[in-house]
Amino acid sequence: MSKKSEKPAEGKELESNWKDVIYNPRTGEFFGRTGRNWGIILLFYLVFYVFLAAMFVFTLWVMLQMLNDDMPKYQDRVASPGLVIRPNSLNIVFNRSDSLEYGQYVQHLESFLHQYNDSEQAKNDLCMAGEYSEQDEEPLKKVCQFKRSLLHHCSGMEDTTFGYAKGQPCFIVKMNRVIGLRPSGDPYINCTSKREKPLQMQYFPHEGTIDRMYFPYYGKKTHKGYVQPLVAVKLLLKKEDYNSELIVECKVEGSNLKNNDERDKFLGRVTFRVLVTE
Repeated sequence: MSKKSEKPAEGKELESNWKDVIYNPRTGEFFGRTGRNWGIILLFYLVFYVFLAAMFVFTLWVMLQMLNDDMPKYQDRVASPGLVIRPNSLNIVFNRSDSLEYGQYVQHLESFLHQYNDSEQAKNDLCMAGEYSEQDEEPLKKVCQFKRSLLHHCSGMEDTTFGYAKGQPCFIVKMNRVIGLRPSGDPYINCTSKREKPLQMQYFPHEGTIDRMYFPYYGKKTHKGYVQPLVAVKLLLKKEDYNSELIVECKVEGSNLKNNDERDKFLGRVTFRVLVTE
Protein backbone atom coordinates (compact mmCIF):
# COMPACT_ATOMS: atom_id res chain seq x y z
CA MET A 1 0.00 0.00 0.00
CA SER A 2 2.87 2.41 0.74
CA LYS A 3 4.39 2.03 -2.74
CA LYS A 4 1.06 2.80 -4.44
CA SER A 5 0.54 5.94 -2.35
CA GLU A 6 4.02 7.31 -3.25
CA LYS A 7 3.45 7.43 -7.02
CA PRO A 8 0.87 10.24 -7.07
CA ALA A 9 3.08 12.29 -4.75
CA GLU A 10 6.09 11.88 -7.05
CA GLY A 11 3.99 12.94 -10.08
CA LYS A 12 2.83 16.09 -8.32
CA GLU A 13 6.41 16.92 -7.32
CA LEU A 14 7.65 16.62 -10.95
CA GLU A 15 4.81 18.80 -12.16
CA SER A 16 5.60 21.36 -9.49
CA ASN A 17 9.31 21.40 -10.45
CA TRP A 18 8.44 21.95 -14.13
CA LYS A 19 6.16 24.88 -13.29
CA ASP A 20 8.83 26.37 -11.03
CA VAL A 21 11.13 26.71 -14.06
CA ILE A 22 8.68 29.18 -15.57
CA TYR A 23 7.57 30.87 -12.39
CA ASN A 24 8.54 30.09 -8.81
CA PRO A 25 5.96 31.58 -6.41
CA ARG A 26 8.21 30.98 -3.39
CA THR A 27 11.11 33.12 -4.69
CA GLY A 28 9.22 35.22 -7.22
CA GLU A 29 11.59 34.13 -10.01
CA PHE A 30 10.50 34.05 -13.63
CA PHE A 31 12.64 31.69 -15.74
CA GLY A 32 15.19 31.57 -12.96
CA ARG A 33 15.51 35.34 -12.43
CA THR A 34 13.71 37.86 -10.29
CA GLY A 35 12.00 40.86 -11.81
CA ARG A 36 14.83 43.09 -10.60
CA ASN A 37 17.44 40.91 -12.33
CA TRP A 38 15.46 40.92 -15.57
CA GLY A 39 15.15 44.69 -15.35
CA ILE A 40 18.92 45.13 -14.94
CA ILE A 41 19.64 42.82 -17.91
CA LEU A 42 17.14 44.58 -20.17
CA LEU A 43 18.52 47.97 -19.13
CA PHE A 44 22.08 46.83 -19.91
CA TYR A 45 21.19 45.62 -23.40
CA LEU A 46 19.14 48.74 -24.06
CA VAL A 47 22.07 50.98 -23.15
CA PHE A 48 24.51 48.72 -25.05
CA TYR A 49 22.56 48.73 -28.33
CA VAL A 50 21.78 52.44 -28.08
CA PHE A 51 25.53 53.04 -27.71
CA LEU A 52 26.29 50.85 -30.77
CA ALA A 53 23.66 52.65 -32.84
CA ALA A 54 24.97 56.06 -31.76
CA MET A 55 28.55 55.06 -32.58
CA PHE A 56 27.47 53.81 -36.04
CA VAL A 57 25.55 57.02 -36.77
CA PHE A 58 28.47 59.16 -35.58
CA THR A 59 30.97 57.21 -37.71
CA LEU A 60 28.69 57.53 -40.74
CA TRP A 61 28.32 61.26 -40.13
CA VAL A 62 32.10 61.73 -39.92
CA MET A 63 32.59 59.80 -43.18
CA LEU A 64 29.93 61.91 -44.93
CA GLN A 65 31.72 65.09 -43.85
CA MET A 66 34.82 63.85 -45.70
CA LEU A 67 32.94 63.34 -48.97
CA ASN A 68 32.39 65.88 -51.69
CA ASP A 69 29.28 65.72 -53.85
CA ASP A 70 31.17 67.04 -56.85
CA MET A 71 34.54 65.28 -56.78
CA PRO A 72 36.76 63.14 -54.50
CA LYS A 73 38.06 65.17 -51.56
CA TYR A 74 41.31 63.24 -51.25
CA GLN A 75 43.16 61.84 -54.25
CA ASP A 76 46.55 60.19 -53.89
CA ARG A 77 46.86 59.84 -57.66
CA VAL A 78 44.83 60.32 -60.82
CA ALA A 79 44.33 57.09 -62.70
CA SER A 80 44.90 56.73 -66.41
CA PRO A 81 41.66 56.43 -68.39
CA GLY A 82 40.49 53.52 -70.46
CA LEU A 83 39.62 53.73 -74.14
CA VAL A 84 36.32 52.75 -75.71
CA ILE A 85 34.95 52.87 -79.24
CA ARG A 86 31.67 53.75 -80.84
CA PRO A 87 29.70 52.00 -82.24
CA ASN A 88 29.61 50.07 -79.01
CA SER A 89 30.85 46.75 -80.33
CA LEU A 90 34.21 45.01 -80.37
CA ASN A 91 33.10 42.92 -83.36
CA ILE A 92 32.02 45.07 -86.28
CA VAL A 93 30.73 42.72 -88.96
CA PHE A 94 28.56 43.77 -91.91
CA ASN A 95 27.90 43.49 -95.62
CA ARG A 96 28.46 46.86 -97.24
CA SER A 97 25.69 46.17 -99.75
CA ASP A 98 23.09 45.45 -97.04
CA SER A 99 21.86 48.51 -95.16
CA LEU A 100 20.04 46.31 -92.65
CA GLU A 101 23.37 44.85 -91.51
CA TYR A 102 25.27 48.09 -91.03
CA GLY A 103 22.21 50.14 -90.08
CA GLN A 104 22.64 49.37 -86.38
CA TYR A 105 26.14 50.84 -86.38
CA VAL A 106 25.05 53.94 -88.26
CA GLN A 107 22.13 54.48 -85.88
CA HIS A 108 24.37 54.09 -82.85
CA LEU A 109 26.89 56.62 -84.16
CA GLU A 110 24.15 59.09 -85.06
CA SER A 111 22.59 58.80 -81.61
CA PHE A 112 25.94 59.15 -79.87
CA LEU A 113 26.96 62.25 -81.86
CA HIS A 114 23.69 64.07 -81.26
CA GLN A 115 25.14 65.88 -78.24
CA TYR A 116 28.04 67.03 -80.45
CA ASN A 117 25.80 68.72 -83.02
CA ASP A 118 27.14 72.14 -83.95
CA SER A 119 23.89 73.76 -82.81
CA GLU A 120 24.28 72.17 -79.36
CA GLN A 121 27.98 72.96 -79.03
CA ALA A 122 27.45 76.61 -80.02
CA LYS A 123 26.11 77.11 -76.48
CA ASN A 124 29.52 76.18 -75.02
CA ASP A 125 32.71 78.23 -74.79
CA LEU A 126 35.54 78.70 -77.23
CA CYS A 127 38.63 77.71 -75.27
CA MET A 128 42.32 78.38 -75.83
CA ALA A 129 43.76 75.48 -77.81
CA GLY A 130 46.80 73.75 -76.32
CA GLU A 131 46.15 74.96 -72.75
CA TYR A 132 44.40 73.33 -69.82
CA SER A 133 41.04 74.83 -68.86
CA GLU A 134 41.91 75.40 -65.21
CA GLN A 135 38.77 76.30 -63.27
CA ASP A 136 39.51 75.13 -59.73
CA GLU A 137 38.15 78.30 -58.11
CA GLU A 138 35.18 78.76 -60.42
CA PRO A 139 31.81 77.68 -58.95
CA LEU A 140 30.38 77.02 -62.41
CA LYS A 141 32.73 75.33 -64.84
CA LYS A 142 32.70 76.30 -68.49
CA VAL A 143 32.46 73.63 -71.17
CA CYS A 144 34.72 73.79 -74.21
CA GLN A 145 33.16 73.31 -77.61
CA PHE A 146 33.74 70.10 -79.52
CA LYS A 147 31.70 70.37 -82.68
CA ARG A 148 30.67 67.35 -84.65
CA SER A 149 31.94 68.97 -87.81
CA LEU A 150 35.52 68.49 -86.52
CA LEU A 151 35.13 64.83 -87.45
CA HIS A 152 34.75 65.77 -91.14
CA HIS A 153 34.21 62.60 -93.23
CA CYS A 154 33.25 60.68 -90.07
CA SER A 155 30.80 63.27 -88.77
CA GLY A 156 27.79 61.76 -90.53
CA MET A 157 27.06 65.17 -92.03
CA GLU A 158 28.72 64.60 -95.41
CA ASP A 159 28.03 60.87 -95.51
CA THR A 160 25.02 59.80 -93.47
CA THR A 161 26.22 56.17 -93.47
CA PHE A 162 29.60 57.07 -91.91
CA GLY A 163 31.37 55.25 -94.75
CA TYR A 164 29.70 51.89 -94.09
CA ALA A 165 27.89 51.86 -97.42
CA LYS A 166 31.22 52.38 -99.19
CA GLY A 167 32.96 49.66 -97.21
CA GLN A 168 35.21 52.22 -95.47
CA PRO A 169 33.67 52.39 -92.00
CA CYS A 170 34.30 55.05 -89.38
CA PHE A 171 34.59 54.40 -85.69
CA ILE A 172 35.07 56.84 -82.84
CA VAL A 173 37.59 56.52 -80.03
CA LYS A 174 37.08 58.30 -76.73
CA MET A 175 38.72 58.25 -73.31
CA ASN A 176 36.74 57.54 -70.19
CA ARG A 177 36.22 60.52 -67.92
CA VAL A 178 38.64 60.87 -65.01
CA ILE A 179 38.17 63.76 -62.59
CA GLY A 180 41.23 65.99 -62.38
CA LEU A 181 43.08 64.34 -65.26
CA ARG A 182 45.73 66.57 -66.88
CA PRO A 183 47.60 64.53 -69.50
CA SER A 184 51.09 65.82 -70.13
CA GLY A 185 52.54 66.24 -73.60
CA ASP A 186 50.28 66.24 -76.65
CA PRO A 187 48.15 63.08 -76.52
CA TYR A 188 46.91 61.55 -79.73
CA ILE A 189 45.24 58.32 -80.86
CA ASN A 190 47.24 55.89 -82.96
CA CYS A 191 45.65 52.78 -84.46
CA THR A 192 47.40 49.82 -86.03
CA SER A 193 46.30 46.61 -87.68
CA LYS A 194 47.75 43.31 -86.53
CA ARG A 195 48.77 42.04 -89.94
CA GLU A 196 51.88 42.21 -92.08
CA LYS A 197 50.49 44.62 -94.65
CA PRO A 198 49.79 48.09 -93.17
CA LEU A 199 46.17 49.22 -93.09
CA GLN A 200 45.53 52.74 -94.31
CA MET A 201 43.52 54.97 -91.97
CA GLN A 202 42.44 58.56 -91.77
CA TYR A 203 42.11 60.48 -88.49
CA PHE A 204 39.79 63.33 -87.51
CA PRO A 205 40.75 65.75 -86.03
CA HIS A 206 44.04 65.83 -87.93
CA GLU A 207 46.54 63.18 -86.74
CA GLY A 208 44.14 62.02 -84.05
CA THR A 209 45.10 64.77 -81.62
CA ILE A 210 43.33 65.26 -78.29
CA ASP A 211 43.61 68.90 -77.29
CA ARG A 212 44.49 69.71 -73.69
CA MET A 213 41.83 72.40 -73.49
CA TYR A 214 39.28 69.69 -72.69
CA PHE A 215 41.06 68.91 -69.41
CA PRO A 216 40.66 68.76 -66.49
CA TYR A 217 37.19 67.35 -65.95
CA TYR A 218 35.55 68.43 -62.68
CA GLY A 219 32.75 65.92 -62.22
CA LYS A 220 29.20 65.34 -63.39
CA LYS A 221 27.50 67.84 -61.04
CA THR A 222 30.06 70.64 -61.27
CA HIS A 223 30.92 70.28 -64.96
CA LYS A 224 27.43 70.04 -66.39
CA GLY A 225 27.22 69.60 -70.13
CA TYR A 226 30.83 68.46 -70.42
CA VAL A 227 31.59 66.36 -73.50
CA GLN A 228 34.73 64.32 -74.03
CA PRO A 229 37.00 65.08 -76.98
CA LEU A 230 36.69 62.50 -79.73
CA VAL A 231 38.93 61.02 -82.38
CA ALA A 232 37.29 59.49 -85.45
CA VAL A 233 39.17 56.89 -87.46
CA LYS A 234 38.18 55.95 -91.00
CA LEU A 235 39.39 52.60 -92.30
CA LEU A 236 40.40 53.10 -95.92
CA LEU A 237 39.66 49.52 -96.91
CA LYS A 238 40.18 48.28 -100.44
CA LYS A 239 38.53 45.38 -102.22
CA GLU A 240 41.34 43.01 -101.24
CA ASP A 241 40.67 43.85 -97.58
CA TYR A 242 37.11 42.55 -97.73
CA ASN A 243 36.05 39.09 -96.54
CA SER A 244 38.98 38.81 -94.13
CA GLU A 245 38.92 39.63 -90.44
CA LEU A 246 41.00 42.62 -89.39
CA ILE A 247 42.20 43.13 -85.82
CA VAL A 248 42.65 46.81 -85.00
CA GLU A 249 44.29 48.18 -81.86
CA CYS A 250 44.12 51.85 -80.88
CA LYS A 251 46.30 53.44 -78.20
CA VAL A 252 46.69 56.86 -76.67
CA GLU A 253 50.23 58.04 -77.38
CA GLY A 254 52.36 61.14 -76.81
CA SER A 255 51.61 61.58 -73.10
CA ASN A 256 52.11 60.09 -69.65
CA LEU A 257 48.89 58.06 -69.92
CA LYS A 258 49.38 54.31 -69.58
CA ASN A 259 48.64 52.10 -72.57
CA ASN A 260 50.52 48.84 -72.02
CA ASP A 261 49.24 47.29 -68.79
CA GLU A 262 48.74 43.57 -69.42
CA ARG A 263 46.40 43.34 -66.45
CA ASP A 264 43.94 45.75 -68.06
CA LYS A 265 43.38 45.42 -71.80
CA PHE A 266 41.36 48.66 -71.93
CA LEU A 267 43.75 50.93 -70.02
CA GLY A 268 44.79 53.50 -72.60
CA ARG A 269 44.00 51.13 -75.47
CA VAL A 270 41.20 49.18 -77.11
CA THR A 271 41.27 46.24 -79.52
CA PHE A 272 38.42 45.24 -81.81
CA ARG A 273 37.66 43.20 -84.94
CA VAL A 274 36.32 44.36 -88.28
CA LEU A 275 34.96 42.14 -91.05
CA VAL A 276 33.49 43.73 -94.18
CA THR A 277 31.89 41.60 -96.85
CA GLU A 278 30.29 42.50 -100.18
